[in-house]
Amino acid sequence: MRRIPFSLLAAIACFLAATGNLAAQLGLSRPGEAKTPGKSVPASPPGSTTNQTDKVLTNLPPANPSLIKRPATVPTSYTHDTTRGNIELPPSVPDPIEPANRVMWTFNKGVMIGIVQPTSKAYRFVVIRPVRTGIGNFGRNLTYPDRLINNLLQGRWAGARHETDRFFCNTVVGVGGLIDVASRWNIPKSDADFGQTFGKWGWKPQVYLMLPIYGPSNDRDAVGLIGDNLANPLLYFPPLSYVTMGITYNNLTDSVDEYVRFADAEMDPYAMLQYAWTFVRKNQVANFQVKGEQDESSLETLQSVFFTYKDPEFPTQGKTRSVFIPTTGKNLKFTYWLQPGKAPVVYIVPGLGSHRLAETSIALAELVYKHGFTAVCVSSVYHSEFMEHASTAAVPAYTPVDTHDLHVALTEIDHWLTGAYNGRLGSRALMGYSMGGFHTMFVAATETTNQSPLIKFDRYVGINTPARLLYGVSKLDEFYQAPLEWPAAERTADIQNTFLKVAALGSTSLRPQTTLPFSAVESKFLIGLTFRFILRDVIFSSQQRYNQGVLKRPIKNLRREPVYQEIMEYSYKDYFEDFVIPYYKTRGIDLTVPATLAKAGDLRTYGPALHSNPKIRLVINRNDFLIADEDFDWMRATFDPKFMTVFEQGGHLGNLSHPAVQKAILGALEDLRPARGESK
Repeated sequence: MRRIPFSLLAAIACFLAATGNLAAQLGLSRPGEAKTPGKSVPASPPGSTTNQTDKVLTNLPPANPSLIKRPATVPTSYTHDTTRGNIELPPSVPDPIEPANRVMWTFNKGVMIGIVQPTSKAYRFVVIRPVRTGIGNFGRNLTYPDRLINNLLQGRWAGARHETDRFFCNTVVGVGGLIDVASRWNIPKSDADFGQTFGKWGWKPQVYLMLPIYGPSNDRDAVGLIGDNLANPLLYFPPLSYVTMGITYNNLTDSVDEYVRFADAEMDPYAMLQYAWTFVRKNQVANFQVKGEQDESSLETLQSVFFTYKDPEFPTQGKTRSVFIPTTGKNLKFTYWLQPGKAPVVYIVPGLGSHRLAETSIALAELVYKHGFTAVCVSSVYHSEFMEHASTAAVPAYTPVDTHDLHVALTEIDHWLTGAYNGRLGSRALMGYSMGGFHTMFVAATETTNQSPLIKFDRYVGINTPARLLYGVSKLDEFYQAPLEWPAAERTADIQNTFLKVAALGSTSLRPQTTLPFSAVESKFLIGLTFRFILRDVIFSSQQRYNQGVLKRPIKNLRREPVYQEIMEYSYKDYFEDFVIPYYKTRGIDLTVPATLAKAGDLRTYGPALHSNPKIRLVINRNDFLIADEDFDWMRATFDPKFMTVFEQGGHLGNLSHPAVQKAILGALEDLRPARGESK
């Protein structure tokens, strides 16, 4: 069985299911990395919308100062009707032995963290990247017989010819396969294995398996693995059997850090991989035809996958520590990159449900670190890491409580850093993106009322900050239900084809100028699905710790699929009505009268305080689907135009990879000075 690179599998999992990041990635190449030649995706023509996401809006008409105070005519409540129906997702490979698979996942994670990751650091130091790449090329060249046999068994004559051409070119010219000259000569790869062949012959997987070391699989591919091993020529030379293990280890050393980061960052990485694996191993070809019109805002939002860290070693250069949170009595982890000398500190708060090691958080950390700032990353108040260690509430959603918990955690982290690195911390900045930006603005709005010892910041930077919590999540519910526009008889197949597109794009070289082949329904649905999975994990984590009796199916850590199916039927509106409001009622807070929840989660409620705070900087996009027209008008009236950069396009976080946007983010920090000592 061809072992699918973890980077691809994790990337697809992130995009299908996580990501807070949007988490994610899309199996995309980082700058300078090569991808297997695959189905081509058309580049955007000059002047297309996907090339204009770095254009700043100027000469806007004067704002209306009366909008600083929240206008009574603008509703603060939830706006989307969720009664239209439920979305039936394509099923994953059945997982009847989920408890055993989860135990094996934990074992594999332990091997990766306890053995492979520590030794790989020394290995990468001794064996430089070109040599490691050569070893990987040599290993792939050795398994040519497996690919040849399976291409022939599947009737893929062109694939067999391409693999044969590659083998002889790389063997003769590429020094026994150490150099992949075939790719330089644009000879395409045609990967094939026995599991794939069995699928071509009609074997549909019935049982999902988590194999030791090999990772995700199923009954069909596990049997195919036997054939793949038999096709390995080294099997017939026992003294050389160690070569296969050495090549496998060599390949793991370059992906283990990404594996560990993915395992830490996702609230349930097992479920993400299990679902993604279904579409990675489906023997179906995606139909790349775009049905219907494309939606500019959501399509540009998907381009957030292009914003990634540039130095592959940067994530591991950070240090992870934990601090004691007095309000919960538990320890909370944080990750930081410390400058060698005294420098300003940027605390980075991620989007809804994102982890401190999410792709966007690390990319922002690298951006500010490379420009002289110390970077500190924490997890979202909606991530299980924060919920289970630093939150005083069982269910997040009430902004005053959530933000206070975040503020307490940041204060304790700052105390720890000050004690550990006395004299090396300069000015403090709080930077948040998406929901993290929303919380950043709330901290800024309450700055004058926050008493010591809560940390006070010298700068507040909001990136793509929504103005209203309930409006934002109503858009996420609306996007999740986008496929209801498709005919019911075709809906499941169309959703499956959308997932197959994502899987196919994982083996394609994409760049920010690429037009992603998704219709308006598809792009909206992918965004809505991402955040629906986040909601699933939020509900599971909260009910595992504080069961309100809402869910009917048992909440078991090793057997989650049944309760996950139930939770997926809950929208964000349901979450507020069935979980949040009843929970706070038991604590003596009525969030329904008079619209307490809506007002507390509306930045316009704090308009005067935000207007009077000169330390706020905003970087937003005009076509961000989370910012309504009236919200944009309010922002223009409330914030100093000198300190608010508005880009014409980019959707939500979709233009962070553009130099102009990164310049604006750094510009929001440019006048900070490390002159003073502590900021308390």
